[in-house]
Amino acid sequence: MRSKKEQNTMTLHRFLALTALFLPFWLGAQSLGGNSPYAFLEVPSSARSSALGGQGIALADGDFQLSLQNAALVDSTQHHQLTLSYLNYFGTVNNASVAFAHHLDSTKWNLVGGIRYMDYGKFDRLDAAGVNLGNFYASDYVFSGGASYAIDSLWTLGGQANFIYNNIAQYNSFAVALDAYALYKNPRRNITAAIGFSNLGTQIDGFTDVNDTLPLNVQVSFTKTLKHAPLRFVVTADQLQQWDLTYDDPNVQETVDPITGEVSGGIDFEFGDRLMRHLTFGAEILLSDNFQFRFGYNYRRRQEMKVASRPGTAGLSWGAGIRIKRFHITYGRASYHLAGASNHFTVTTSLSRKQK
Repeated sequence: MRSKKEQNTMTLHRFLALTALFLPFWLGAQSLGGNSPYAFLEVPSSARSSALGGQGIALADGDFQLSLQNAALVDSTQHHQLTLSYLNYFGTVNNASVAFAHHLDSTKWNLVGGIRYMDYGKFDRLDAAGVNLGNFYASDYVFSGGASYAIDSLWTLGGQANFIYNNIAQYNSFAVALDAYALYKNPRRNITAAIGFSNLGTQIDGFTDVNDTLPLNVQVSFTKTLKHAPLRFVVTADQLQQWDLTYDDPNVQETVDPITGEVSGGIDFEFGDRLMRHLTFGAEILLSDNFQFRFGYNYRRRQEMKVASRPGTAGLSWGAGIRIKRFHITYGRASYHLAGASNHFTVTTSLSRKQK
């Protein structure tokens, strides 16, 4: 008979082995976010994540607002917690989400369900001659259901199923996807780590006969809270399924020396640049259990969105969180471009008078 610890270790090893086995079959059918109608899946679902550069899958400190990004973060202390988020994106685009948790009594299982909604606003419907035929709307929905299971005091597994619906005027598309995560939490060393595979799925029905792909994202994240200072650092590497995240800018002009034939003026991506495009950095100042400041830096966002002559604060983000009795209120502001920034608000509360 194997001990309980050995059984738990085998469960973890089986999860990682199955993930490694099936991952190659998904890689060929996935795309980066900007290449599919499902790019909205990569928009942060909480204000805390927005403040940290769009990441947060390893922040295992009982904050339920991160549950839609990693179901493994849900634990028994979040029983009957409810989180509501609103993101004022750009122009008329708005994003909202809601999630709820439930702990199964006398088990190591925790359930989570949620809905995400992206509204793109109202558009003018024009024919080929430019005649206005009225208006139409566009929106995206994600209905999620997931669970977490605590293998032991250090390891937790989590996963969720996502049912995705897109609507543009009279056109619709439908897709299904799975997220799978493994979370490691060591309170004695004040460190947490997570590995995640999100948007593993396929389109069931599309806008056209061409099958659109989902934006697969393989992530690894690490957090460290200092023992003698109120600081927590967060480092996340994402899009690990694809090394080169650079793109050719059609506005960049290359010139060829007529004598030497040497090409100049183009973009030369170095190893360090390509590595940094996978990394997002964040930090939290833990002033107290009820008040925190947060900062983030997303290198790839800055490189892709900055204006060369005026880079400004593109790629930077910040925010704060405050607890007032039963409510946890969080704000996050992320600068994407010189033209503006997004504002994200999240409110989390418990619907249970007695916490587990």
